Amino acid sequence: MHNRKPLIACIALLAVVLSAPVGSARDDAAHSWSYKGEHGPEHWGDMDAAFAACKTGQQQSPINIKDAKDADLPAITFDYKPTPLHIINNGHTIQVNYAPGSSISVGGKSYELKQFHFHHPSEEEINGKHFAMVAHLVHADAQGKLAVVGVLLKDGSANKLIDTIWSHIPAKPGPEENFDNVSINIADLLPADRGYYTFPGSLTTPPCSEGVTWFVLKKQTTISEEQAKAFGKIYPMNARPIQPLHDRTVQQTK
Repeated sequence: MHNRKPLIACIALLAVVLSAPVGSARDDAAHSWSYKGEHGPEHWGDMDAAFAACKTGQQQSPINIKDAKDADLPAITFDYKPTPLHIINNGHTIQVNYAPGSSISVGGKSYELKQFHFHHPSEEEINGKHFAMVAHLVHADAQGKLAVVGVLLKDGSANKLIDTIWSHIPAKPGPEENFDNVSINIADLLPADRGYYTFPGSLTTPPCSEGVTWFVLKKQTTISEEQAKAFGKIYPMNARPIQPLHDRTVQQTK
């Protein structure tokens, strides 16, 4: 009989992404978490047995990306389509849930885009440098294995897609709000150059589950200072601290 544990683990990980979006917490107030104080990142691993990886994991995200090794990596093929704007303020971030049918393909593997969300400032660092924000594009393959594309957002000119999303942000945390008459395409946030860094990692929020493949784009997309400040008024700081690399190798496209 085949060992079903890896499949069960993948299904459970995907359930975290879909039923409790990345950045969300359990409804039970006793298990709430935050980015500071007694429920901050240094305490996540002690708050619940399900969050143990936040403390004991050896492949945690985010990381400071440095000393990346050049490698003959396959290009990422992005196949993103327009989607109605379904947006949620989940109490930890602003997240957009994506309609089925958009995906990435890399190295013969296909991952469907499930949702994207934002962190302020960027969680990832490049050679010790943070950026104004980052968008995390969360994908899953047919077995439930996750792949996250990180799009770093730096100060510069305004982005029209961000303007559209920001103008529909729910004022307070609550259920998903649907604006079916508003069409967006996350492709509008991608830089022209899609070279990337890649490494094994985890979710950056509880339960900090590992087994996530990360693709952080090397080039950044610009947003205006005003756009970053507008998000910062809602979430002044929702970035997990940098985690140890341990024995992982970071690769980069040539």
